[in-house]
Amino acid sequence: MATLADIGVAAAINILSALIFLLLFAILRIQPFNDRVYFPKWYLKGVRSSPVNSGAFVSKIMNLDFRSYVRFLNWMPAALQMPEPELIDHAGLDSAVYLRIYLIGLKIFVPIALLSWSILVPVNWTSDGLQLAKLRNVTSSNIDKLSISNVERGSDRFWAHLVMAYAFTFWTCYVLMKEYEKIAAMRLSFLQSEKRRADQFTVLVRNVPPDSDESISENVQHFFLVNHPDHYLTHQVVYNANELAKLVEDKKKMQNWLDYYHLKYSRNKEQRPRVKLGFLGLWGKKVDAMDHYTAEIEKLSEQIMEERKRIKKDDKSVMPAAFVSFKTRWGAAVCAQTQQTKNPTEWLTEWAPEAREMYWPNLAMPYVSLTVRRFAMHIAFFFLTFFFIIPIAFVQSLASIEGIQKSAPFLSPIVEKKFMKSLIQGFLPGIVLKLFLIFLPTILMIMSKFEGFISISSLERRAAFRYYIFNLVNVFLGSIITGSAFEQLDSFLKQSANDIPRTVGVAIPIKATFFITYIMVDGWAGVAGEIFRLKPLVIFHLKNFFFVKTEKDREEAMDPGQIDFYATEPRIQLYFLLGLVYAPVTPVLLPFIIFFFGFAYLVFRHQIINVYDQKYESAAAFWPDVHGRIISALIISQILLLGLMSTKGKVQSTPFLLVLAIVTFGFHRFCKGRYESAFVINPLQEAMIKDTLERAKEPNLNLKGFLQNAYIHPVFKDEEDEDEEGLMEDSDDEDCVVVPTTRQRSRRTTVASSNASRGSSQSPPFNQLDTGKGKPEP
Repeated sequence: MATLADIGVAAAINILSALIFLLLFAILRIQPFNDRVYFPKWYLKGVRSSPVNSGAFVSKIMNLDFRSYVRFLNWMPAALQMPEPELIDHAGLDSAVYLRIYLIGLKIFVPIALLSWSILVPVNWTSDGLQLAKLRNVTSSNIDKLSISNVERGSDRFWAHLVMAYAFTFWTCYVLMKEYEKIAAMRLSFLQSEKRRADQFTVLVRNVPPDSDESISENVQHFFLVNHPDHYLTHQVVYNANELAKLVEDKKKMQNWLDYYHLKYSRNKEQRPRVKLGFLGLWGKKVDAMDHYTAEIEKLSEQIMEERKRIKKDDKSVMPAAFVSFKTRWGAAVCAQTQQTKNPTEWLTEWAPEAREMYWPNLAMPYVSLTVRRFAMHIAFFFLTFFFIIPIAFVQSLASIEGIQKSAPFLSPIVEKKFMKSLIQGFLPGIVLKLFLIFLPTILMIMSKFEGFISISSLERRAAFRYYIFNLVNVFLGSIITGSAFEQLDSFLKQSANDIPRTVGVAIPIKATFFITYIMVDGWAGVAGEIFRLKPLVIFHLKNFFFVKTEKDREEAMDPGQIDFYATEPRIQLYFLLGLVYAPVTPVLLPFIIFFFGFAYLVFRHQIINVYDQKYESAAAFWPDVHGRIISALIISQILLLGLMSTKGKVQSTPFLLVLAIVTFGFHRFCKGRYESAFVINPLQEAMIKDTLERAKEPNLNLKGFLQNAYIHPVFKDEEDEDEEGLMEDSDDEDCVVVPTTRQRSRRTTVASSNASRGSSQSPPFNQLDTGKGKPEP
């Protein structure tokens, strides 16, 4: 069990690590040859030029202005200077709202910490529960005197904790309601002021029913001309181009190798580079590298052409889905938010994601298979979560010197030393748990992709949800349960069954020391490592040395990265959970959480301004998930406090805490009904206003030209001029409202023959739709 000295050692190590990272960052960021590593966003925006293009050789590599070294910490105030409206214009609403999560943490926990330290800490410290308890074998430390564990069983002092639980809940709900209201208004304002984008006019239609007389494209066009005659504009069917995408990717890799060997040859023309054809180039026949990759590229080019032709001719390559674009945002909103037919399983519509955030491989998945895939991933996630308890238990054994001595007796002489003991108990458990979790976000993202979500934002939100559940079950509950069970096993065996709940009630607050070490490793040193950007720094210079020969190559070598919502947001939610659970139990944990929120806000604000380049913009669509998880953390804290108070002889508090949990859930339902619609539904009034303003400003806008190529699969865009006639279901005449289907052509032929036999010039007897824009089709 970690003591105050152990926590001090862990704090010293993590603070020192963070300071080293920050110092290296402050020095490296002002060196000219690192400019593209630490300021890539400004290069992408075209407002910053490379400082290494002119001057002496030394000045191209090293900053010789010694005054800049004196001001090496000026990045901190600079990160806070940009106002939020300017930040939204600069980086998008997603980034600005993501930063507000850290601000919410500060708004919630700073007042809570002040209350808990001024009221609960004195109440806990002046009690004698740990000395008077009969549980002589329970491990405890001087830190536990600040926690609820030190309050005597059945003491009236527990009412202070109950009152504080109410105060913490009401304050948290107040902050959340104000933030929900603010962010909902920010989202509506952002959508109203946003520039014209294709996804504002486009709907994704899935489960298009087959028709024996019409192709998928004809069926889609016919359906929307009939049911949306005044608003339908154009459409693009969805192709299964996954095999073509693989070939294009292989060609790109071969082209990169060819460029590399051309560059290598240009530096040394005395000998042409050669390569082995065996596995990973380790063995096999040696051939001329440039000739080999040139031949491979030509071969892949032929395969790509054949595959493109096959896709155009093969009806099976056309999926029963399409991107349908409308003349107005209002028309798109009506279509996306209504049921199209009496059969609720056909013609399913939803807002099309922004084109740059489409995850194209999943569009080729049959819609009927998605339910099976998602059910399979639910089962896989259950087993992943369940079996991860094993490494969690191993991590908890590291938190105990006795556990290490039992597992590895030969280490006893080392671990008994005072410094090593503090290092092991105060630092090692947190770093080991961090290492165990390092690949988890990637695994969860792969599972989300298998489920068939079609946009990057939906993939990230699903992975984030699962990561949060995993942290809740394994990192939080798993650490408490396994730690309590293993550490107090001797007490369990020697006590009666009636005393076991009391032992657990005392042991749960004691696990705060483990979470303190984890917060310092992950939230202090980990965040400082984020701003240091060691991996992008090394990769950029390797690419710059081996591959870069033009400014375009140097720009492509940059890796600005982005906010990985699926990896970072669940981590933030774990801190919300820890703070809300331990605020009435062990307030000593709160300063560590507050420091994390403040430090992370500063670092990520700097990164968003100078580094990150977000690949898509969802207009803060993730906020309902953030709000819901904080509410769930609040309810979990109330339930755990209820169980803890019952083990401490205060069963009278149970009705009050149950009422508090019910009120909190009711508050969540109120916020969901009041604000969530702004994040799910596009109001028709807002769409009409924007359409009206656009028509007034640009009466001659060619909207069809803007939309018709927006949702072409990326593998077709490279050779658009060559093949788009076969891939684009486009009509040159917007006033043509009759779909020339096979069924209609047969009817026209029959009618024409009948009219010819009668010598009549009457038009074919089929219904003519009128859009009100031109004359009926002759």
